[in-house]
Amino acid sequence: MRQTILLQGGRVVDPGTNFDGNADLLIEDGRIAALRPAAPAPAADRAEPARSDEAGTYQADTIVDARGLIIGPGFVDLHSHVHSIAGQRLQACDGVTTALDLEAGLMPITRAFADASDAGRPLNYGFAASWGGARQQVLTGQAPDASLAGALAVLGNPDWQRDSTPGELDAWLDLLRTELGAGALGIGVLQGYAPRTNPVEFLAVARLAAEAGVPVFTHVRELVEVDPSTPIDGSTELVRAAAETGAHMHHCHVNSTSRRHVDRVLQLFDRARREGSPVTVEAYPYGAGSTAIGAAFLEPDVLATWGLTPRSVVLLGSGERVSDAARLVELRRGDPGAPCIIEFLDERDPADVALLLRALQHPDSMVASDAMPVYWDDGAHDTRDWPLPPGGRTHPRTAGTFSRAIRLMVRERGAWSWTEAFRRCAYLPARVLDTAAPAARRKGHLGIGADADVVVLDPGSVADRATYTDPTRPSAGVQHLLVGGEFVIRDGQLLAAAYPGQAVRTG
Repeated sequence: MRQTILLQGGRVVDPGTNFDGNADLLIEDGRIAALRPAAPAPAADRAEPARSDEAGTYQADTIVDARGLIIGPGFVDLHSHVHSIAGQRLQACDGVTTALDLEAGLMPITRAFADASDAGRPLNYGFAASWGGARQQVLTGQAPDASLAGALAVLGNPDWQRDSTPGELDAWLDLLRTELGAGALGIGVLQGYAPRTNPVEFLAVARLAAEAGVPVFTHVRELVEVDPSTPIDGSTELVRAAAETGAHMHHCHVNSTSRRHVDRVLQLFDRARREGSPVTVEAYPYGAGSTAIGAAFLEPDVLATWGLTPRSVVLLGSGERVSDAARLVELRRGDPGAPCIIEFLDERDPADVALLLRALQHPDSMVASDAMPVYWDDGAHDTRDWPLPPGGRTHPRTAGTFSRAIRLMVRERGAWSWTEAFRRCAYLPARVLDTAAPAARRKGHLGIGADADVVVLDPGSVADRATYTDPTRPSAGVQHLLVGGEFVIRDGQLLAAAYPGQAVRTG
């Protein structure tokens, strides 16, 4: 049966057409069906909006009064590791309708898609082919299990971090090729976790991506300012690969990998783009990152090159702040996959905040969360309960990235218009995938025929509420959220029975 939903009288902001005005938006069978100027407000003695065509509105099964609210395309997160119902619900409250793991990816990808489909997902989902998983399988003999926990556990293994022989290189490139054929949206490269490998290998990945017509999503290796002995400056390597192979190279979380050198890195990207190289960049609005404690760049000596100390590292599971180098070494040896937070900028320091904002202000920089799973003390990492049980630990970016970016850049500083906010949070991220996945062309905008992935915001209250001490507190301001034309949030309340998320894949 055809289902129609009318979002009536709201301020519609479509970054695909630069439309910004009061309008009625009609949804039919999960797609945007029509848009026209809003009908007159209802009479004072009538609580509901008008329903008849004579009153200048559409006929619909469900009518939502959106007066005073902003209607836009749901946010497309290119960098989410949540892989869970709990995490996706937090992201839904942050305005996200599509959550993709493209920096790390998962392997085997057929299992990743099947696991998500079997469990159900509130949001759309998808994955890149995992460079780390392919290297793990060939170089260590350990088969990946399509889980983030498994991927984190291997990050500190030196066998995974070594150079490949020519035969090994061919073998794991073939694995990546197979994953692309199975629906991977690109290749996710955790180069920063194997920072001494031969740059020839990275170029080989870029050539494969160029042949397949998919992007490469990279956590770059160290910058030369931090490690003068690096085989190649991480950001330069990415730009060079784009220029030499023609592959679309996407720089993940430029804020956390560039830190105090972000101006130099952004200037490098400006030059590359002016010269025609297909490079894009993302950032998140926090001064702390999160990863596994066994990561190569968390060795005590490497931390010192960042200007950080072991006390900059906090374990997610226990909340322990690492006391000294000896304790850090002990933790890295005991459980290298343990998730932690790394404080790389001081969010109380105006100069550090300015650095962080420059990554967001950079032209065409996209918002992406690097969202992490939620962990509880009993070892659980997912739940269907809502509200979430108390005591969950994660990085606050899981719950608050997009609302925080809007609060900082639209509400408080006026640095972005609402059109620009939706452009950076929805439109530009979806366009990264246009070539790899034609279905992505229906996302990130409100054109006729677009997927009805829609967020309806209260412009005066949208804000992040998650903190480092209370990281699972949902964001405020999302009044309605639809995924494929189905409500996940309605009247500010998350619907716990809603699992409309669909796979986004190539083909």
